[in-house]
Amino acid sequence: MAEQQATFAGGCFWCTEAVFSDVIGVAQVESGYIGGGVDNPTYRQVCGGDTGHAEAIRISFDPDEISYEELLDIFFATHDPTQLNRQGNDVGTQYRSAIFPHSPEQEQAAREAIKRAQGNHLQPIVTTIEPLSQWWPAEDYHQEYWEGEGQRNPYCLATIPPKLQKLRKSFAARLKRSAEASAAAG
Repeated sequence: MAEQQATFAGGCFWCTEAVFSDVIGVAQVESGYIGGGVDNPTYRQVCGGDTGHAEAIRISFDPDEISYEELLDIFFATHDPTQLNRQGNDVGTQYRSAIFPHSPEQEQAAREAIKRAQGNHLQPIVTTIEPLSQWWPAEDYHQEYWEGEGQRNPYCLATIPPKLQKLRKSFAARLKRSAEASAAAG
């Protein structure tokens, strides 16, 4: 089956990118901006909260290796979908929890994933399902941020490792590094 795309916003894109970069079946994760009204926005503009964009990631994945539904489950398990227009100390609509489906099938899967995820939360899930709109890749220095500069950024060091721990604990069988370790051991 041909590669597909998924677009999620779950707070700071550095954090969501770091989570999905290690998932089996994910070929690429690109940080960017979606859902706003300004053409070719900059990070500074989006951080100002006036463009309407969300910091988001666009995932290219192989549906023969991982399903869209599994990506949604990982998305809901690795951020707090009950926080409206924020994730932790990041506050503003640019940090909203949102799904931007690429097809009617993805939209239906997103609705079902919200229902599944609600059972894991006491507060209502506020994740929105928004129409797919113009995607604007973030500036180059934001791409693969955790792999480089993020290792020296105090915000990333405080925020990303707990997300990765949740990923490893709940989705160990879906991780590239786990598969590599198993192959090396076998």
